[in-house]
Amino acid sequence: MARASCPPVALSTLKAIHGFGGSHEGVDAVVSGISQDSRDVQPGDLFCCIRGESFDGHRFVDDAVRAGASAVLADNDVAVDVPVMRVGNVRSVIGHVASALLGRPSTSMVMVGVTGTNGKTSTATMLGSILGTAGHSVEVLGTLTGVRTTPEAIDLQSRLRTCADGGTTAVVMEVSSHALAQHRTSGVVFDVAVFTNFGRDHLDFHGTEESYFAAKASLFTRDNARAGVVNGDDARIASLMTGAGIPMTAFSRADAADVSMSATSVSYRWDGLAVSVPMGGEFTLMNSLAAAQCARVLGCSDDAISRGLANVVPVPGRFEPVAGDLGFDVIVDYAHTPESLEGLLASVRAVSPGRIILVFGCGGDRDRGKRPLMGEVAARLADSVIITSDNPRTEEPDSIIDQIKDGISRLDADVQTEPDRAVAIASAISRAERGDIVVIAGKGHETTQEIAGTLHPFSDADVARSAMTGRKGSRT
Repeated sequence: MARASCPPVALSTLKAIHGFGGSHEGVDAVVSGISQDSRDVQPGDLFCCIRGESFDGHRFVDDAVRAGASAVLADNDVAVDVPVMRVGNVRSVIGHVASALLGRPSTSMVMVGVTGTNGKTSTATMLGSILGTAGHSVEVLGTLTGVRTTPEAIDLQSRLRTCADGGTTAVVMEVSSHALAQHRTSGVVFDVAVFTNFGRDHLDFHGTEESYFAAKASLFTRDNARAGVVNGDDARIASLMTGAGIPMTAFSRADAADVSMSATSVSYRWDGLAVSVPMGGEFTLMNSLAAAQCARVLGCSDDAISRGLANVVPVPGRFEPVAGDLGFDVIVDYAHTPESLEGLLASVRAVSPGRIILVFGCGGDRDRGKRPLMGEVAARLADSVIITSDNPRTEEPDSIIDQIKDGISRLDADVQTEPDRAVAIASAISRAERGDIVVIAGKGHETTQEIAGTLHPFSDADVARSAMTGRKGSRT
Protein backbone atom coordinates (compact mmCIF):
# COMPACT_ATOMS: atom_id res chain seq x y z
CA MET A 1 0.00 0.00 0.00
CA ALA A 2 2.91 2.38 0.79
CA ARG A 3 0.80 4.68 2.99
CA ALA A 4 0.76 5.41 6.72
CA SER A 5 -1.10 7.72 9.10
CA CYS A 6 0.78 9.77 11.68
CA PRO A 7 0.11 12.36 14.41
CA PRO A 8 -0.52 15.78 12.82
CA VAL A 9 2.63 17.88 12.37
CA ALA A 10 3.36 21.11 10.54
CA LEU A 11 5.50 20.62 7.46
CA SER A 12 7.78 23.48 8.57
CA THR A 13 8.24 21.84 11.98
CA LEU A 14 9.07 18.50 10.41
CA LYS A 15 11.62 20.14 8.15
CA ALA A 16 13.15 22.28 10.90
CA ILE A 17 13.46 19.52 13.50
CA HIS A 18 14.74 16.80 11.24
CA GLY A 19 16.68 18.84 8.69
CA PHE A 20 15.68 17.16 5.48
CA GLY A 21 17.12 20.01 3.40
CA GLY A 22 15.77 21.10 0.06
CA SER A 23 13.53 24.08 -0.55
CA HIS A 24 10.08 24.66 0.89
CA GLU A 25 7.69 26.31 -1.56
CA GLY A 26 4.28 27.67 -0.53
CA VAL A 27 2.58 28.31 2.78
CA ASP A 28 2.84 25.90 5.69
CA ALA A 29 0.66 22.80 5.93
CA VAL A 30 -0.33 20.20 8.51
CA VAL A 31 0.61 16.63 7.58
CA SER A 32 -1.28 13.67 9.09
CA GLY A 33 -0.15 10.88 6.78
CA ILE A 34 2.37 9.94 4.12
CA SER A 35 1.81 8.16 0.80
CA GLN A 36 3.66 7.40 -2.42
CA ASP A 37 0.64 6.13 -4.39
CA SER A 38 -1.89 8.75 -5.51
CA ARG A 39 -4.63 6.12 -5.43
CA ASP A 40 -4.14 5.66 -1.67
CA VAL A 41 -3.88 9.32 -0.68
CA GLN A 42 -6.14 10.47 2.15
CA PRO A 43 -6.83 14.06 3.26
CA GLY A 44 -3.82 15.52 5.06
CA ASP A 45 -1.23 13.23 3.46
CA LEU A 46 2.24 14.25 2.37
CA PHE A 47 2.40 12.85 -1.18
CA CYS A 48 5.86 11.59 -2.18
CA CYS A 49 6.67 11.67 -5.89
CA ILE A 50 8.60 8.43 -6.42
CA ARG A 51 10.25 7.59 -9.74
CA GLY A 52 10.09 3.93 -10.81
CA GLU A 53 11.28 2.01 -13.85
CA SER A 54 8.00 2.47 -15.68
CA PHE A 55 6.30 5.36 -13.85
CA ASP A 56 6.97 8.75 -12.33
CA GLY A 57 4.98 9.89 -9.31
CA HIS A 58 5.34 13.50 -10.40
CA ARG A 59 2.83 12.75 -13.16
CA PHE A 60 0.16 11.91 -10.58
CA VAL A 61 0.62 14.86 -8.26
CA ASP A 62 -2.63 16.52 -9.42
CA ASP A 63 -4.55 13.32 -8.60
CA ALA A 64 -2.96 13.28 -5.15
CA VAL A 65 -3.90 16.88 -4.44
CA ARG A 66 -7.48 16.29 -5.60
CA ALA A 67 -7.62 13.35 -3.17
CA GLY A 68 -6.67 15.69 -0.32
CA ALA A 69 -2.87 15.71 -0.11
CA SER A 70 -1.89 18.72 2.01
CA ALA A 71 1.74 18.84 0.85
CA VAL A 72 4.08 17.29 -1.72
CA LEU A 73 7.61 15.91 -1.52
CA ALA A 74 9.25 16.17 -4.94
CA ASP A 75 12.60 16.33 -6.70
CA ASN A 76 11.21 17.99 -9.84
CA ASP A 77 9.12 21.05 -10.61
CA VAL A 78 5.42 20.56 -9.84
CA ALA A 79 2.71 23.21 -10.12
CA VAL A 80 0.14 22.60 -7.38
CA ASP A 81 -1.82 24.68 -4.88
CA VAL A 82 -0.27 23.02 -1.79
CA PRO A 83 3.18 23.42 -0.24
CA VAL A 84 6.00 21.55 -1.97
CA MET A 85 9.15 20.32 -0.20
CA ARG A 86 11.90 19.99 -2.82
CA VAL A 87 14.78 17.56 -2.29
CA GLY A 88 17.51 16.18 -4.49
CA ASN A 89 16.15 12.61 -4.59
CA VAL A 90 12.80 11.63 -3.09
CA ARG A 91 13.74 7.95 -2.78
CA SER A 92 16.83 8.78 -0.73
CA VAL A 93 14.85 10.71 1.91
CA ILE A 94 11.39 9.14 2.00
CA GLY A 95 12.44 6.58 4.62
CA HIS A 96 13.84 9.33 6.85
CA VAL A 97 10.66 11.38 6.42
CA ALA A 98 8.39 8.42 7.17
CA SER A 99 10.50 7.49 10.19
CA ALA A 100 10.30 11.03 11.56
CA LEU A 101 6.54 11.28 11.02
CA LEU A 102 6.03 7.95 12.81
CA GLY A 103 8.25 8.80 15.77
CA ARG A 104 11.41 6.95 14.70
CA PRO A 105 10.12 3.51 15.74
CA SER A 106 13.34 1.61 14.99
CA THR A 107 15.24 3.48 17.70
CA SER A 108 13.22 1.77 20.45
CA MET A 109 14.14 -1.77 19.33
CA VAL A 110 17.21 -3.87 18.61
CA MET A 111 17.51 -3.88 14.82
CA VAL A 112 19.35 -6.49 12.74
CA GLY A 113 19.56 -6.45 8.95
CA VAL A 114 20.53 -9.60 7.05
CA THR A 115 21.68 -9.35 3.44
CA GLY A 116 23.29 -11.83 1.03
CA THR A 117 22.47 -13.69 -2.16
CA ASN A 118 21.33 -16.78 -0.28
CA GLY A 119 20.57 -17.69 3.32
CA LYS A 120 18.85 -14.47 4.42
CA THR A 121 15.60 -16.16 5.47
CA SER A 122 17.25 -19.04 7.35
CA THR A 123 19.78 -16.80 9.09
CA ALA A 124 17.09 -14.32 10.13
CA THR A 125 14.89 -17.14 11.43
CA MET A 126 17.75 -18.65 13.45
CA LEU A 127 18.73 -15.31 14.91
CA GLY A 128 15.10 -14.61 15.78
CA SER A 129 14.98 -17.87 17.72
CA ILE A 130 18.17 -16.99 19.61
CA LEU A 131 16.93 -13.50 20.51
CA GLY A 132 13.59 -14.95 21.62
CA THR A 133 15.42 -17.40 23.86
CA ALA A 134 17.43 -14.48 25.24
CA GLY A 135 14.20 -12.85 26.39
CA HIS A 136 13.33 -10.53 23.54
CA SER A 137 9.93 -10.16 21.94
CA VAL A 138 11.02 -10.70 18.34
CA GLU A 139 9.61 -9.90 14.92
CA VAL A 140 11.24 -11.47 11.84
CA LEU A 141 10.51 -9.68 8.56
CA GLY A 142 11.35 -11.00 5.11
CA THR A 143 10.54 -13.36 2.29
CA LEU A 144 8.02 -15.35 4.32
CA THR A 145 6.16 -12.34 5.74
CA GLY A 146 5.37 -10.08 2.79
CA VAL A 147 5.10 -9.61 -0.95
CA ARG A 148 8.56 -8.01 -1.01
CA THR A 149 11.59 -9.35 0.85
CA THR A 150 12.05 -5.80 2.20
CA PRO A 151 8.94 -3.56 2.20
CA GLU A 152 8.82 -0.12 0.62
CA ALA A 153 10.11 2.61 2.96
CA ILE A 154 6.70 3.85 4.13
CA ASP A 155 5.35 0.33 4.65
CA LEU A 156 8.52 -0.63 6.53
CA GLN A 157 8.33 2.32 8.91
CA SER A 158 4.62 1.68 9.48
CA ARG A 159 5.35 -1.98 10.26
CA LEU A 160 8.10 -0.97 12.67
CA ARG A 161 5.72 1.47 14.38
CA THR A 162 3.23 -1.38 14.84
CA CYS A 163 6.00 -3.61 16.21
CA ALA A 164 7.18 -1.01 18.71
CA ASP A 165 3.65 -0.21 19.87
CA GLY A 166 2.95 -3.91 20.32
CA GLY A 167 5.89 -4.50 22.64
CA THR A 168 8.42 -5.89 20.18
CA THR A 169 11.95 -5.40 21.49
CA ALA A 170 13.97 -6.84 18.58
CA VAL A 171 13.44 -6.91 14.82
CA VAL A 172 15.43 -9.15 12.50
CA MET A 173 14.81 -8.34 8.85
CA GLU A 174 16.04 -9.44 5.47
CA VAL A 175 17.51 -6.58 3.46
CA SER A 176 17.50 -7.17 -0.29
CA SER A 177 19.81 -5.53 -2.81
CA HIS A 178 16.76 -3.95 -4.47
CA ALA A 179 15.83 -2.38 -1.13
CA LEU A 180 19.30 -0.97 -0.62
CA ALA A 181 19.49 0.43 -4.16
CA GLN A 182 16.08 2.04 -3.65
CA HIS A 183 16.81 3.34 -0.12
CA ARG A 184 13.88 1.42 1.40
CA THR A 185 15.70 0.99 4.73
CA SER A 186 16.69 4.67 4.99
CA GLY A 187 15.66 5.92 8.41
CA VAL A 188 16.89 2.71 10.07
CA VAL A 189 20.36 2.31 11.57
CA PHE A 190 20.86 -1.39 12.24
CA ASP A 191 22.59 -2.43 15.44
CA VAL A 192 24.18 -5.24 13.44
CA ALA A 193 24.23 -5.92 9.70
CA VAL A 194 24.95 -9.47 8.46
CA PHE A 195 26.31 -10.53 5.03
CA THR A 196 25.70 -14.27 4.49
CA ASN A 197 27.28 -14.88 1.06
CA PHE A 198 27.53 -13.46 -2.44
CA GLY A 199 26.81 -14.94 -5.87
CA ARG A 200 25.22 -14.10 -9.18
CA ASP A 201 21.61 -12.90 -9.02
CA HIS A 202 19.34 -9.98 -9.94
CA LEU A 203 21.53 -8.77 -12.81
CA ASP A 204 18.31 -7.96 -14.67
CA PHE A 205 17.95 -5.14 -12.10
CA HIS A 206 21.53 -4.20 -11.19
CA GLY A 207 23.14 -4.73 -14.59
CA THR A 208 26.53 -5.96 -13.33
CA GLU A 209 27.85 -8.03 -10.45
CA GLU A 210 29.84 -4.99 -9.35
CA SER A 211 26.66 -2.91 -8.98
CA TYR A 212 24.91 -5.80 -7.26
CA PHE A 213 27.74 -6.15 -4.73
CA ALA A 214 27.96 -2.39 -4.21
CA ALA A 215 24.27 -2.31 -3.30
CA LYS A 216 24.72 -4.97 -0.63
CA ALA A 217 27.99 -3.48 0.62
CA SER A 218 26.26 -0.13 1.18
CA LEU A 219 24.58 -1.65 4.25
CA PHE A 220 27.96 -1.73 5.99
CA THR A 221 28.45 2.00 6.47
CA ARG A 222 28.09 4.31 9.44
CA ASP A 223 24.87 5.70 8.03
CA ASN A 224 23.23 2.27 7.94
CA ALA A 225 24.75 0.07 10.67
CA ARG A 226 26.64 0.23 13.95
CA ALA A 227 28.43 -3.12 13.50
CA GLY A 228 28.83 -5.80 10.84
CA VAL A 229 29.11 -9.60 10.73
CA VAL A 230 30.34 -11.00 7.41
CA ASN A 231 31.30 -14.27 5.73
CA GLY A 232 35.08 -14.40 6.00
CA ASP A 233 35.31 -17.33 3.58
CA ASP A 234 34.28 -15.11 0.67
CA ALA A 235 37.22 -12.87 -0.28
CA ARG A 236 34.92 -10.28 -1.80
CA ILE A 237 32.80 -10.01 1.32
CA ALA A 238 35.85 -10.21 3.60
CA SER A 239 37.18 -7.10 1.86
CA LEU A 240 34.57 -5.17 3.84
CA MET A 241 36.46 -5.97 7.06
CA THR A 242 38.68 -2.96 6.42
CA GLY A 243 37.48 0.50 5.56
CA ALA A 244 33.83 0.04 6.53
CA GLY A 245 34.10 2.55 9.35
CA ILE A 246 32.18 0.30 11.77
CA PRO A 247 33.31 -2.64 13.95
CA MET A 248 33.37 -5.79 11.81
CA THR A 249 33.45 -9.48 12.79
CA ALA A 250 33.87 -12.46 10.46
CA PHE A 251 32.47 -15.98 10.64
CA SER A 252 34.01 -18.95 8.82
CA ARG A 253 33.44 -22.64 8.11
CA ALA A 254 36.70 -23.22 9.95
CA ASP A 255 35.04 -21.96 13.15
CA ALA A 256 33.04 -25.21 13.34
CA ALA A 257 34.64 -28.39 14.69
CA ASP A 258 33.36 -31.97 14.93
CA VAL A 259 30.72 -31.33 12.28
CA SER A 260 27.98 -33.92 11.83
CA MET A 261 25.44 -33.42 9.07
CA SER A 262 22.30 -35.20 7.86
CA ALA A 263 19.30 -34.38 5.69
CA THR A 264 17.44 -33.09 8.75
CA SER A 265 20.06 -31.79 11.19
CA VAL A 266 23.50 -30.26 11.68
CA SER A 267 25.63 -30.36 14.82
CA TYR A 268 29.11 -29.06 15.62
CA ARG A 269 31.23 -27.32 18.23
CA TRP A 270 31.75 -23.55 17.98
CA ASP A 271 34.24 -21.83 20.25
CA GLY A 272 33.73 -24.60 22.79
CA LEU A 273 29.93 -24.42 22.54
CA ALA A 274 27.91 -27.47 21.48
CA VAL A 275 25.52 -26.48 18.68
CA SER A 276 22.70 -28.54 17.18
CA VAL A 277 20.27 -27.27 14.55
CA PRO A 278 17.17 -29.23 13.41
CA MET A 279 17.79 -28.36 9.75
CA GLY A 280 20.05 -30.12 7.27
CA GLY A 281 22.66 -29.08 4.73
CA GLU A 282 25.93 -27.19 4.48
CA PHE A 283 24.10 -23.88 4.22
CA THR A 284 22.50 -24.55 7.59
CA LEU A 285 25.97 -24.79 9.07
CA MET A 286 27.07 -21.46 7.57
CA ASN A 287 23.80 -19.68 8.32
CA SER A 288 23.83 -20.84 11.93
CA LEU A 289 27.43 -19.63 12.30
CA ALA A 290 26.32 -16.23 10.99
CA ALA A 291 23.41 -16.14 13.43
CA ALA A 292 25.55 -17.26 16.36
CA GLN A 293 28.24 -14.68 15.67
CA CYS A 294 25.67 -11.92 15.29
CA ALA A 295 24.00 -12.95 18.54
CA ARG A 296 27.32 -12.80 20.33
CA VAL A 297 27.96 -9.29 19.00
CA LEU A 298 24.54 -8.35 20.38
CA GLY A 299 25.55 -9.68 23.79
CA CYS A 300 23.52 -12.90 23.89
CA SER A 301 24.77 -15.63 26.21
CA ASP A 302 26.16 -18.93 24.99
CA ASP A 303 23.19 -20.66 26.59
CA ALA A 304 20.73 -18.54 24.57
CA ILE A 305 22.68 -19.20 21.38
CA SER A 306 22.78 -22.96 21.95
CA ARG A 307 19.13 -23.30 23.01
CA GLY A 308 17.90 -20.84 20.39
CA LEU A 309 19.51 -22.78 17.55
CA ALA A 310 18.37 -26.13 18.96
CA ASN A 311 14.76 -24.92 19.11
CA VAL A 312 14.56 -23.08 15.78
CA VAL A 313 11.53 -24.02 13.68
CA PRO A 314 12.71 -25.33 10.28
CA VAL A 315 12.16 -22.79 7.51
CA PRO A 316 9.66 -23.82 4.81
CA GLY A 317 11.34 -24.49 1.49
CA ARG A 318 14.89 -24.40 2.85
CA PHE A 319 16.33 -27.94 2.70
CA GLU A 320 12.83 -29.00 3.66
CA PRO A 321 12.32 -32.78 3.85
CA VAL A 322 9.02 -34.13 2.54
CA ALA A 323 8.00 -37.05 4.72
CA GLY A 324 7.40 -40.43 3.13
CA ASP A 325 8.13 -44.11 3.72
CA LEU A 326 9.14 -45.24 0.24
CA GLY A 327 12.80 -45.75 1.11
CA PHE A 328 14.12 -42.55 -0.44
CA ASP A 329 14.21 -38.90 0.65
CA VAL A 330 12.66 -35.85 -0.98
CA ILE A 331 14.08 -32.37 -0.36
CA VAL A 332 12.45 -29.07 -1.38
CA ASP A 333 14.74 -26.03 -1.51
CA TYR A 334 14.56 -22.42 -2.69
CA ALA A 335 17.96 -22.60 -4.47
CA HIS A 336 17.58 -20.45 -7.60
CA THR A 337 21.10 -19.22 -8.35
CA PRO A 338 24.14 -21.15 -9.66
CA GLU A 339 25.91 -20.82 -6.30
CA SER A 340 22.93 -21.86 -4.20
CA LEU A 341 22.17 -24.83 -6.47
CA GLU A 342 25.78 -25.96 -6.27
CA GLY A 343 25.75 -25.61 -2.49
CA LEU A 344 22.47 -27.48 -2.24
CA LEU A 345 23.66 -30.42 -4.32
CA ALA A 346 26.96 -30.57 -2.44
CA SER A 347 25.02 -30.69 0.84
CA VAL A 348 22.82 -33.49 -0.46
CA ARG A 349 25.83 -35.45 -1.67
CA ALA A 350 27.40 -35.14 1.77
CA VAL A 351 24.43 -36.84 3.47
CA SER A 352 23.44 -39.44 0.87
CA PRO A 353 25.35 -42.29 -0.77
CA GLY A 354 22.53 -42.84 -3.27
CA ARG A 355 21.63 -41.08 -6.49
CA ILE A 356 20.58 -37.44 -6.64
CA ILE A 357 17.56 -36.90 -8.89
CA LEU A 358 17.14 -33.18 -9.48
CA VAL A 359 14.09 -31.25 -10.66
CA PHE A 360 14.64 -27.55 -11.35
CA GLY A 361 14.03 -24.64 -13.70
CA CYS A 362 14.73 -20.92 -13.96
CA GLY A 363 12.34 -18.01 -13.55
CA GLY A 364 11.14 -16.03 -16.54
CA ASP A 365 11.66 -12.28 -16.97
CA ARG A 366 14.78 -12.47 -14.80
CA ASP A 367 18.55 -12.75 -15.32
CA ARG A 368 18.93 -14.93 -18.42
CA GLY A 369 22.68 -15.23 -18.02
CA LYS A 370 22.42 -17.56 -15.04
CA ARG A 371 20.36 -20.15 -16.91
CA PRO A 372 23.20 -22.01 -18.70
CA LEU A 373 25.31 -21.71 -15.54
CA MET A 374 22.64 -23.54 -13.56
CA GLY A 375 22.38 -26.16 -16.30
CA GLU A 376 26.12 -26.82 -16.01
CA VAL A 377 25.91 -27.15 -12.23
CA ALA A 378 22.93 -29.52 -12.44
CA ALA A 379 24.51 -31.84 -15.00
CA ARG A 380 27.82 -31.91 -13.13
CA LEU A 381 26.53 -32.59 -9.63
CA ALA A 382 23.26 -34.52 -10.00
CA ASP A 383 22.99 -38.09 -11.25
CA SER A 384 19.72 -37.49 -13.06
CA VAL A 385 18.18 -34.15 -14.05
CA ILE A 386 14.70 -33.13 -15.12
CA ILE A 387 14.63 -29.54 -16.36
CA THR A 388 11.20 -27.99 -15.95
CA SER A 389 9.43 -24.68 -15.46
CA ASP A 390 9.95 -22.47 -12.43
CA ASN A 391 7.85 -19.30 -12.70
CA PRO A 392 7.96 -18.71 -16.47
CA ARG A 393 5.98 -15.47 -16.06
CA THR A 394 5.63 -13.95 -19.55
CA GLU A 395 8.29 -16.11 -21.24
CA GLU A 396 7.80 -19.37 -23.10
CA PRO A 397 8.80 -22.28 -20.83
CA ASP A 398 10.46 -24.20 -23.65
CA SER A 399 12.67 -21.20 -24.46
CA ILE A 400 13.87 -20.99 -20.85
CA ILE A 401 14.56 -24.72 -20.80
CA ASP A 402 16.59 -24.48 -24.01
CA GLN A 403 18.75 -21.73 -22.47
CA ILE A 404 19.38 -23.92 -19.41
CA LYS A 405 20.40 -26.80 -21.67
CA ASP A 406 22.90 -24.54 -23.46
CA GLY A 407 25.15 -24.85 -20.42
CA ILE A 408 25.25 -28.64 -20.46
CA SER A 409 28.33 -29.96 -22.27
CA ARG A 410 28.51 -33.45 -20.74
CA LEU A 411 27.42 -35.81 -23.47
CA ASP A 412 26.80 -38.59 -20.93
CA ALA A 413 24.61 -36.46 -18.68
CA ASP A 414 21.22 -37.98 -17.82
CA VAL A 415 19.07 -34.93 -18.61
CA GLN A 416 15.41 -34.84 -19.56
CA THR A 417 12.96 -31.98 -20.01
CA GLU A 418 9.34 -31.63 -18.93
CA PRO A 419 7.76 -28.14 -18.97
CA ASP A 420 4.90 -29.19 -16.67
CA ARG A 421 6.41 -28.90 -13.17
CA ALA A 422 3.89 -31.23 -11.53
CA VAL A 423 4.57 -33.92 -14.13
CA ALA A 424 8.32 -33.42 -13.71
CA ILE A 425 8.11 -33.87 -9.93
CA ALA A 426 5.95 -36.99 -10.30
CA SER A 427 8.41 -38.39 -12.85
CA ALA A 428 11.35 -37.89 -10.51
CA ILE A 429 9.54 -39.61 -7.64
CA SER A 430 8.45 -42.48 -9.86
CA ARG A 431 12.05 -43.27 -10.83
CA ALA A 432 13.60 -42.93 -7.35
CA GLU A 433 14.92 -46.05 -5.67
CA ARG A 434 15.82 -46.93 -2.10
CA GLY A 435 18.65 -44.71 -0.86
CA ASP A 436 18.14 -41.99 -3.49
CA ILE A 437 17.31 -38.35 -2.79
CA VAL A 438 14.92 -36.40 -4.99
CA VAL A 439 15.79 -32.69 -4.92
CA ILE A 440 13.17 -30.17 -6.06
CA ALA A 441 14.84 -26.79 -6.39
CA GLY A 442 13.91 -23.23 -7.22
CA LYS A 443 10.53 -22.40 -5.68
CA GLY A 444 10.91 -23.57 -2.10
CA HIS A 445 8.18 -22.09 0.10
CA GLU A 446 6.19 -20.53 -2.76
CA THR A 447 2.53 -21.53 -3.02
CA THR A 448 1.88 -20.26 -6.54
CA GLN A 449 3.34 -20.58 -10.01
CA GLU A 450 3.20 -17.61 -12.36
CA ILE A 451 2.47 -18.59 -15.97
CA ALA A 452 1.65 -16.01 -18.67
CA GLY A 453 0.97 -13.38 -16.03
CA THR A 454 -1.46 -15.53 -14.04
CA LEU A 455 -0.79 -17.00 -10.57
CA HIS A 456 -1.80 -20.64 -10.22
CA PRO A 457 -1.85 -22.51 -6.87
CA PHE A 458 1.30 -24.62 -6.71
CA SER A 459 3.41 -26.00 -3.86
CA ASP A 460 6.43 -28.19 -4.58
CA ALA A 461 6.03 -29.95 -1.22
CA ASP A 462 2.31 -30.63 -1.74
CA VAL A 463 2.84 -31.90 -5.28
CA ALA A 464 5.64 -34.16 -4.05
CA ARG A 465 3.46 -35.56 -1.25
CA SER A 466 0.68 -36.28 -3.72
CA ALA A 467 3.09 -38.06 -6.06
CA MET A 468 4.50 -40.10 -3.18
CA THR A 469 1.02 -41.07 -2.04
CA GLY A 470 0.15 -42.07 -5.58
CA ARG A 471 3.24 -44.21 -5.91
CA LYS A 472 2.59 -45.87 -2.57
CA GLY A 473 -1.01 -46.55 -3.56
CA SER A 474 0.06 -48.19 -6.80
CA ARG A 475 2.08 -50.73 -4.81
CA THR A 476 -0.84 -51.86 -2.67
